[in-house]
Amino acid sequence: MKLSTRGRYGLMAMYHLAENYGEGPLSVNYIAEAEDLSVAYLEQLFSRLKTRKLVKSIRGAQGGYVLARPPEEIAIGDVISALEGEMSFSCCSAEDEISCERGEACSAKSILDRIQAQVDSVLDSMTLADMRQ
Repeated sequence: MKLSTRGRYGLMAMYHLAENYGEGPLSVNYIAEAEDLSVAYLEQLFSRLKTRKLVKSIRGAQGGYVLARPPEEIAIGDVISALEGEMSFSCCSAEDEISCERGEACSAKSILDRIQAQVDSVLDSMTLADMRQ
C-alpha cells in the first residue's frame, strides 16, 4: 500500500486549510506556492475533495477553498478515500475481491483482513486536527 501523489499532495493541501480554519479561504495559488506544487494539479484534487463535500469553494477576488467542516470532524481516511478511492492492503482484502483469484480459499486472507481493519481504524481515527499537532 502506497499513497500516490494525489493522496500525499491532497493531505498537504488539507493541512493548510486546517491550519487556516476559521480565517477565511485560501487560494490554490497560495497552497501551490507554499508546497511547491502545480496549481492545475491542486485544482483537480480540490475538485475531488469538493465532490466528497470535504471542502467548499468561495468565489471572488478573496476566494479560494475552506474546509466544509471543522478539522476535528474530517478523518484522514475520508481525505484519502476521496483522492485515492478505497485503499486496500492487498487484493485479498479488497471489497470487490474480483481481483483476487483465490478469494476465500486464500490462506493469508484472515490476517490480511485483520491488517486492513487496523489500517482503516487508524486512518478513520486520525483527523486533520491531528496534523496540526
